[in-house]
Amino acid sequence: MSRYPLLIDGALQDAEHYDEVLDPANGQSVGEAARASQAQLEQAVQAAARAQPAWAAAADSRRAALRQAAAVVREHAAELAELITREQGRPLHFTQGEVAGVAATFEHYAGLPQAPEQVLRDDGERLVRIVQRPLGVVAAITPWNVPLILLALKLAPALHAGNALVAKPSEHTPLSTLLLARLLKDVFPAGVLNVVAGAGEVGERLARHPRVRHITFTGSVATGKRLYAGGADDFKRLTLELGGNDAALVLEDADLDAIVEPLFWGAFWNSGQVCFAIKRLYVHESLFERLVAALAERAGRTRLGHGLDAQTELGPLTNRQQLERVEALVADARANGARIHSGGQRLEGPGHFYPPTIVSGIGTGVALVDEEQFGPLLPVIPFRDVEDAIAQANASHYGLGASVWSRDETRGAAIAARLEAGLAWVNQHLDIHPGAPKGGHKWSGLGYEGGQRGYEAFSELQVINVARR
Repeated sequence: MSRYPLLIDGALQDAEHYDEVLDPANGQSVGEAARASQAQLEQAVQAAARAQPAWAAAADSRRAALRQAAAVVREHAAELAELITREQGRPLHFTQGEVAGVAATFEHYAGLPQAPEQVLRDDGERLVRIVQRPLGVVAAITPWNVPLILLALKLAPALHAGNALVAKPSEHTPLSTLLLARLLKDVFPAGVLNVVAGAGEVGERLARHPRVRHITFTGSVATGKRLYAGGADDFKRLTLELGGNDAALVLEDADLDAIVEPLFWGAFWNSGQVCFAIKRLYVHESLFERLVAALAERAGRTRLGHGLDAQTELGPLTNRQQLERVEALVADARANGARIHSGGQRLEGPGHFYPPTIVSGIGTGVALVDEEQFGPLLPVIPFRDVEDAIAQANASHYGLGASVWSRDETRGAAIAARLEAGLAWVNQHLDIHPGAPKGGHKWSGLGYEGGQRGYEAFSELQVINVARR
C-alpha cells in the first residue's frame, strides 16, 4: 500500500499516524495519507515564515519556479489524473482536464508581470507612491470535489505575490495533493510550499495560527463561518468561496432541443458535486413537461461506473456522508409530494453510486429546493410570470451562480443582471473565464478568487511618502 508523506520545510516527512483513503467506486484502498501532528503543523508554519522574506525579494525566481512547476505537472499528468480519479471518483478524461488546468494556472502566473508601483506625486517637495507588499504566510484549505485545480488557483497567485504557503487538503481526497507536493519538493525553496494533511481540526488549527496572515478557503458555509469567526481575534485576511444553490431560469422562448444537454451537464457534472452547479431549475410552464421528460430521458441513459472505465460519464459520490445526505434529501422530497422522473435511489453493489435524479412537484419550503444538495439531484419548478421566477431565484441565502436560457440574448442578459449571484450566465452554466474573478454574494463567499481582484487579495498596499529637502 502506498504511503503519502507531508511536505514540510523542503523535506518529505512521515507521520505517527496515517489515514487510509478508499476508492469511492469500489471501496478498495487507494493509499494512506500522513496525518500531521500539532508539532508538524507548527514546523510547517514556522518554515513558511522563515522562507517568505527571501522569496518575496526574488521576483524573477518566483516566476521561474512557477514555470518549472507547470512543466513538472505536465510531465506527471497521467499519474496525477489517475490518482484524482481513484480517490475522488470523477471520470479520467475530466481529471485529465483538471491536471491540464493546474499546469496552465502555474504557467499563467509565471508570465504575469509584477504589479507596478503607483506614483501619486513626484516633485521638488514630495515623492508619494503606492506599493504592494505580500502578506506573509498564507493558509490554503481546499475541498474534495476538485482538489488540485482549487489548490492551484490559491497557490499560484499567493506564491507569485511573494507569500509562502501552507496547504491543507480535504481528508477525503488528500493523496493527489500530497503527490503534487512530492513532485514540487525541489521546485520551490525550502519552506515556501508546505503541505500538511489530516481531518478538519488540522485545518482549523492552521487557520488560527498567529503567523498565518491570510486564509484562502473553498468549502462549506458552516466551515467558512467558523474560519471567519476564528480569524477575528487576529484580524486575519480571508478569501472564502462557499456553497451555492444556483438557480437556472428557462424562458418561454428557449430552444428546447439545444438546451437539454448543457442543462444536464450544468447540473450533473462531477455528479453534481460542484459549488456552482445548477441546483434549482425554474422552467416556463409552456416548456415544463417537455423539458422534464427530455432531462429524465437523458438522465436515464447516463453511464455510471468507475472513472477509469472509458465508457463512464458519471462516477460515484466521493464519500459516504454525501451519499447519505442525497438519500435523505430525496426521502424528504418524497414525503413532501415530489415526483421522481429518473433515478431516485442509490445503485446496488459497491461504491457510492447515485444516478442523476430529476424531481418535480416541490418548491420553496422543501429542503431539496432551499438547501444546497451537492449531489446528482435536480428539482424542476414551473413558473408563469418571469418576475415570480426572478423573485424565487433570489429568495436564498446563497448567491454564487445563476443562469438564464433564452433565444433573446439581450433579454436573457438583462434578467441575468437582476439575479443575486456573483457569476451570471446566459445560455450556458459553469463556464469560468480565465481572466475573470470568481466570488459569491450573500452566504456564498467573501472576497474573490482569480482575475486581478483575486490576485490583489494576496498583498497589502503601502503608501510611501518621502519629504524632499
